[in-house]
Amino acid sequence: MKILGIIPARGGSKGVPRKNIRLLGGRPLLAYTADAALGAKRLSRVVLSTDDEEIAHIGALLGLEVPFLRPADLAADSTPTLPVIEYTLNRLSENGESYDAVCLLQPTNPLRRATDIDNCIEVFCETGADSVVSVLRVPAEHDPEWVYRRNSDGFLTLASGRAAPPPRRQDLPEAFHRDGSVYITRTNVVLDEKSLYGSRIRAYEMPREFSLNIDTWEDWKKAERRIPIQRSAVIR
Repeated sequence: MKILGIIPARGGSKGVPRKNIRLLGGRPLLAYTADAALGAKRLSRVVLSTDDEEIAHIGALLGLEVPFLRPADLAADSTPTLPVIEYTLNRLSENGESYDAVCLLQPTNPLRRATDIDNCIEVFCETGADSVVSVLRVPAEHDPEWVYRRNSDGFLTLASGRAAPPPRRQDLPEAFHRDGSVYITRTNVVLDEKSLYGSRIRAYEMPREFSLNIDTWEDWKKAERRIPIQRSAVIR
């Protein structure tokens, strides 16, 4: 099965400016995802999707292919991920390249390993799913069965719609949330159904110690605590 790895890294970022190439532990943030992607054995090709010349240059130094820059209208704050993937697939298709699936790897998840990517692909291939998403378990105190909403009258009602919540933690069904590290989707689901998920979604449960999503300065500070400065790192 041919699987294309896509690393989206636009130039603009309001939460943490220029975060995709900002140094973390002495290396550009992008380097951690580049290492994982290039180390994965089951990806057929890995490309960097960016609108930014500097990011493209650094990505190339890290060993990533940058076959083209994406247009500015696909790099705005409001741009969803789906059209970026569609654009990449269509551009590669113009050169006669086709893939069975795409693997989205966001640079803002620097702790994800090559083995996590390969394990996700294994689940994908073995189950025939439309997509595989990396997830974490929802802590019991945040479980949807225990979540309340305030109605228009100011009273609390269970988000589940039930009359009463399960009384014990042991009675809670499994619940998961996306952790953002890995998304694998069949190409036809992306192009024909305009979806990153499809209707048949499988989960890969990320080890919590390898899950970290950087969106804000607070997240960045957490990342600095978890990724110490590598004195021998080559700063590009």
